[in-house]
Order: sequence, then C-alpha cells, then structure tokens
Amino acid sequence: MEINLNESKQVVQQAIAKAIQLQVNANIAVLDTAGHLKVFERMDDAFLGSMDIAIKKAKTACLFRTSSANVGEYLKPEARAYGMTATNDGLVGFAGGLPIFKNNEIIGYIGVSGGAVPEDLEIATAGAGIFDQK
Repeated sequence: MEINLNESKQVVQQAIAKAIQLQVNANIAVLDTAGHLKVFERMDDAFLGSMDIAIKKAKTACLFRTSSANVGEYLKPEARAYGMTATNDGLVGFAGGLPIFKNNEIIGYIGVSGGAVPEDLEIATAGAGIFDQK
C-alpha cells in the first residue's frame, strides 16, 4: 500500500493545523514508500534552510523504516557508527521524521523542520497520526 496524493495532502493539512496551534512556521515533506517526494509545503515565513532538513528527516526515516530520532541513536559518537551521517546523501538523526502508518502498514513518511526539535516532532506526529483517527 502506498500513500496517495489525497492522503498526502491530508497529512500535510493535519501537520499544518498543529504547527499553527504551536505558532511554528514549518516545512513539511511527505514521501512515498520508495522515498520520492509526494507533497511539500513551506508555510509562510518558514526558514529556507529547513526545507532540506524536512526532506532529509523524512528520507532518513524512509531509509531505515523508523523515526529519524531512532536512527540518530546510531549516529552518536559512542555508538561507533556516527560516520553514517555522511551516507545516503546525508542523514538527519534528530526528531521530526516519522513513518506514516495505515492499517498497521507503512504507506509513507513525513519530515518536519522549522521549529525546535520537540515542536517538529509534535507537528510530524500530528500529521503521521491522521489515519489513527479513522
């Protein structure tokens, strides 16, 4: 199962609603299960430098089928795999990249950047959780 365009837009809209609630101008990327960009939204006044970070958070989650924060645990110097950050055209190992599940199956990935890391995670979680409500 693959996320479709309509579902991708729903994910982004849910994430934007949370970003507005938190007063964060975010960049939000949704990728399909192959890691290709499906939808990208840059809210007004979102940092331009965060555009690439949002996409790479989603891509990091996609490459390892887990959250970007989980991947980050392997990127710490004490994990002895910190050189991994330079692989795959760059990994982002902090919160804000998540798998999107529907019927217990990954259908896509979301990446959010623009706020503090905990805010990015909260926004991504809101977007990724859109199908939990159905």
